[in-house]
Amino acid sequence: MSVKIITVAKQLPKYSCTTAEILPLLERWLQGQDTRFIKKVKKLFEGATIDRRYAIMEPKEVFTATSFEEKNDIYCREATILAELALRKALANADWGPQSLDYIITVSCTGIMIPSLDAYLINKLRLRQDIVRLPVTEMGCVAGVSGIIYAKNFLQANIGKRAAVIAVEAPSATFQLADLSMSNMVSAAIFGDGAACCLLSSHEADAGPAILDQRMYHFYDVEDIMGFKLTNSGMQMILDVDVPNVIASHFDAVIHPFLASNNLGVQDIKYMIFHPGGKKIIATIEKIFAVYGKDISDTKAVLSQYGNMSSATVLYVLEHIMERAPQAGELGLMLSFGPGFTAQSVLLQW
Repeated sequence: MSVKIITVAKQLPKYSCTTAEILPLLERWLQGQDTRFIKKVKKLFEGATIDRRYAIMEPKEVFTATSFEEKNDIYCREATILAELALRKALANADWGPQSLDYIITVSCTGIMIPSLDAYLINKLRLRQDIVRLPVTEMGCVAGVSGIIYAKNFLQANIGKRAAVIAVEAPSATFQLADLSMSNMVSAAIFGDGAACCLLSSHEADAGPAILDQRMYHFYDVEDIMGFKLTNSGMQMILDVDVPNVIASHFDAVIHPFLASNNLGVQDIKYMIFHPGGKKIIATIEKIFAVYGKDISDTKAVLSQYGNMSSATVLYVLEHIMERAPQAGELGLMLSFGPGFTAQSVLLQW
């Protein structure tokens, strides 16, 4: 029995703003800095190809100096709200009751919660008391795909079961007001907040694209190019400018052996479900895929509409694809990159 993805539901925070609306806040924040530096940062925001981004806080609150504790308290409160709404929406889409879930996997890296998010969802939705929990907390942008891989492995070993993967991220809660590094500037320019829930099943009666295969690929000796450093003021972004080049140098090893093991090539894949890490990463991947006549327009659309929401973003791209009702037999490739450094892939067939 195959494991299938049944539905994806996104949930956005209540606050949002355009890039044009952010620029005055940016100028006030950087007041007193070198004029050339301010122009460079504004150019970063304007060139990030993000029309609108969402946040768990009002924009002016993001640019207000607060403690790590205060920002994390906001993250805990709002992440729980977003996760509950996303899960309820997905269950309604699938016409499943909360008690039908056998596994719950929550993924997030932009705040700290103990008990983890899944414990709160069990209580709020009265999920089964014997439900199996797996919180995934330190895998960054790749964790949306990671959660699907873990759910697939659970369900493949236990036929007739159902799982929910809930990704919730609030990069706005990690923004460092006193950090004038380019890593902080770039991350502020490309990230946004959001949540999504993906339901999976190994039940015979449930319909959706089947997961044919999955793979994790780990890069050696580049663990320092992406992640967070925990500081007294919060979670400080680590984002090396060489990330797109590192991805490009390993791309053949990530994609081709995985597809070849399924007797496939890039030319056989109809839908590229790629995590939109940022403008430069998208440009790198788009150039590679163009050789095969493939485009990543859905990935570019999600980046433009919401920004990079870390682990949740690839699920927004998946939702885009599923709403287009692919034809039976068509193939899709989910792909994300994240701290470690790692690339993770899932092969789908409708």
